[in-house]
Amino acid sequence: MDEEYDVIVLGTGLTECILSGILSVEGKKVLHIDRQDHYGGESASLNLTQLYKKFRPNGEAPKDLGRDRDWNVDLIPKFLMANGELTNILIHTDVTRYLEFKQISGSYVYRDGRIAKVPSNEVEAVRSSLMGMFEKRRMKKFLEFVTNYKEDDRNTHQGIDLDKNSMTEIYLKFGLEPGTRDFIGHAMALWPTDDYLQEPARETFNRLNLYLQSVARYGKSPYIYPLYGLGELPQGFARLSAIYGGTYMLDKPVDEIVYDDEGKVTGVKSGEETAKTKFVIGDPTYFPDKVQKTGDKVIRAMCILNHPIPGTDDMDSLQIIIPQNQVKRKHDIYIAVVSSAHNVCAKDHYLAIVSTIIETDTPHLELEPAFKLLGPRVDTLMGIADIYEPKEDGTKDHVYISRSYDSSSHFESTTDDVKDIYFRITGKPLVLKKRPTVQEEEAEMAAQ
Repeated sequence: MDEEYDVIVLGTGLTECILSGILSVEGKKVLHIDRQDHYGGESASLNLTQLYKKFRPNGEAPKDLGRDRDWNVDLIPKFLMANGELTNILIHTDVTRYLEFKQISGSYVYRDGRIAKVPSNEVEAVRSSLMGMFEKRRMKKFLEFVTNYKEDDRNTHQGIDLDKNSMTEIYLKFGLEPGTRDFIGHAMALWPTDDYLQEPARETFNRLNLYLQSVARYGKSPYIYPLYGLGELPQGFARLSAIYGGTYMLDKPVDEIVYDDEGKVTGVKSGEETAKTKFVIGDPTYFPDKVQKTGDKVIRAMCILNHPIPGTDDMDSLQIIIPQNQVKRKHDIYIAVVSSAHNVCAKDHYLAIVSTIIETDTPHLELEPAFKLLGPRVDTLMGIADIYEPKEDGTKDHVYISRSYDSSSHFESTTDDVKDIYFRITGKPLVLKKRPTVQEEEAEMAAQ
């Protein structure tokens, strides 16, 4: 280990593994260390024994839940947007060859005490119980405006300036009801709060387009998910890094980060050995003195079920979003549901993982609206995590620290962090090859 590396990465969370994979492909000499004996850091997938050891150190897993190896439970439940940035990175780096994805069958939103499917096409929109007949027409006009909007064609703008007009102004222009705004903003644009309503509309537009393009890619829902759980993602990037000469060490203690007289990082010490480097990337757990709490805490509840979610046509996987307005909260509640169809739990079982930002002194009660939707639970394991962020940007000491994972149900904020750290290290934006659209792919197939 007493060698010199271009970069040393601490922790095998998803953010760290993506960066080590990308930097390895670019020809950097990378050493990747994790003090834990398994991949994934805070974003690992655990088997039954590991899961109960983490959440119930004194208890054992119920015997009737089947074999250990049938379970891969995500600590941080998130789905990938089919057309999102993480999917782009996976394709750009060819990590997809190590992974198999399955589509998430549906996306639901909570409204007036029950759940309804977020329409994934016009036929579903016409049938949807979320809107009355006239509202459906208004919604259709709004979505047509979003999809037809072209920056360089003023005729498509309908007098709207995305950098000046707020989303509230645009909703009013199309005459959309508060309930419809709720599900557009929270179940499609995936905003966790209502702060976006007063902001310029451009970011919401980009999010809606991402949602609509992701749905168009495979139908059913905008989300995809890897077989055997999200822990497969860091491992895929680790394999990529190894192919390009990256060195991985699991179960390796990190005893000290070494700095020079100017406070710049020069190496990482483990036992008697010191590996030299110019840059260090790591997750917040390796740098307690260089991170601060954001003030937000996430509660996550892993619910083990032996039945599908009531009212969802027995779907094998889905997402439910409970918009904060609907339950008089400031933050949305997310429910990610996967099942034995994804090789993450034993046959005839389902995993429903509920997460939100804590707002009261009784966080478990904040999840009650979600628990009511799930029906009887075999078991529920709960954990609370602080969200950490780096105090500085790393330009002084060359230590680049990732942010903790938030409560959102997708990876877009994680990939923003990856791009941000990449830019701070290299001084240039992370550029990914543009992927062909569904239409271009189909045209190419037809030409062949």
